[in-house]
Parts: sequence; C-alpha cells; structure tokens
Amino acid sequence: MIYPFMYFDSTWILVLIGIIITGAASLNIKHTYSKYSKVISRRGLTGADVAQQIIRVERLPVRIQGIPGNLTDNYDPRNKTINLSDSVRNNPSLAAIGVAAHECGHAIQDNREYFPLVLRRAMVPVTNIGSMLAMPLILVGVIMSMNQTLINLGIILFSLAVAFQLITLPVELNASRRAINILESSQI
Repeated sequence: MIYPFMYFDSTWILVLIGIIITGAASLNIKHTYSKYSKVISRRGLTGADVAQQIIRVERLPVRIQGIPGNLTDNYDPRNKTINLSDSVRNNPSLAAIGVAAHECGHAIQDNREYFPLVLRRAMVPVTNIGSMLAMPLILVGVIMSMNQTLINLGIILFSLAVAFQLITLPVELNASRRAINILESSQI
C-alpha cells in the first residue's frame, strides 16, 4: 500500500511560503497604487513632469520614454532610460508621481553606483536562468518517480531567485527613500 504523504518533502513548505509572500506583496502594491491613483496632485503635475524635474535637479544623464502596459515602469541602466507607462507618464495622480519618482530613485542609484544595485545587476543573468528552470526541474523530478537530484537542483535554483529578491528589497526601499527625500526637498 502506498501512503499519500510517503514522499512528502518539507522543502515544499518553503516554496509555498515564498509564493504566498510574493502574491501578498503584489496584491498590496496593486491595492496601494489603485487607492492613490484616484488622488490628484494639487499642482497638477504628471509623472513625466515630476521625473523631468528630478532629472534636472539631480543632473542625471537619463531620458524618459513611454512603455506600454500598466505598472510596467522601470529604469533601464543599460541605455539610461526611465520607462514610464501611460498610466504614470500622463497622469497627475499621487500614485503616478510616486512611481515616477521611485524610478528616478533607481537612476540616482545607478548614477552614484549604489552597491546593492550593482550586485543585483550582476545577479540578473544567473537569476533569470534559475527562475526559468526551477519549477520545470522540480516537476520533472516529481514525474520521474521523485528524482531527488532534480528536485534538489530545482529548489537550489528557486533559492537563487529568493536570494535575488532579498537583494532587490533594499534596492527598492532605497529608491523609494530617495524619491521621498527629493519630493520633499524640492517641494513637489
């Protein structure tokens, strides 16, 4: 007789916890953005206006361009571009201003060679491979009669993605802190 939990591996609990935390964080970001996207800035500045002011004040060698999608905003250090989605670029809401200022925070980090950002950038290629292969390796290991080697390799690759997120967190928090400081000091 085969018992249903005979092959249970406790590391699955860690994977499940990671998925839950990631999902909760994503929902929180979307909820917060939705809430503040309804609050219009008193000065009527759009995300692009604020980004342009920050670029000018900080003398950043970057440019702003549009990007399709919603909350797809990012800073690309390869071509020194702040990419703002339409919902941020042309929007005078507090949420749009916050997102644009946050992306400028990344540009400032890049300009000042902020070490955690440099480390994160170096990890991107390895993490991309690990993220793509982790779950398929785990599933193939399970399908192949619980091949523990493949499962463990998948978990190690998944752990690399978690480590990347742990390095990303201070980078994101620092970019937001820089954005808040700039918005306050320039009275935007």
